[in-house]
Amino acid sequence: MIIALAFGLGSLLVGMLVRPRRPYREKLLPYESGNPPIGEPRVRFSVKFYIIAMLFVVFDVEAIFLYPWAVTFDKIGLYAFVEMVLFIIILLVGYIYAWKKDAFRWDE
Repeated sequence: MIIALAFGLGSLLVGMLVRPRRPYREKLLPYESGNPPIGEPRVRFSVKFYIIAMLFVVFDVEAIFLYPWAVTFDKIGLYAFVEMVLFIIILLVGYIYAWKKDAFRWDE
């Protein structure tokens, strides 16, 4: 841990000492994919966007768990099959709950 910490801090220190420092107005502007910044940088987003993002992560993790299970399905037996069915049922209940709460609507 000490070696890793020393390496990280040393790299930052050497970079700070060696890199050129030429700040100018355009360089200090916030970067927005090459587009000129419009409006305030602190814009409040609806909570709906965060809910959609969390739902995406949950169902993406489901896909990550399903892939290795499907690859080794013939070797893992009935116990793992029952576990995966329960896992899918739990996710399906969560999906239906989110659907009933209109979490997938973008226009509101």
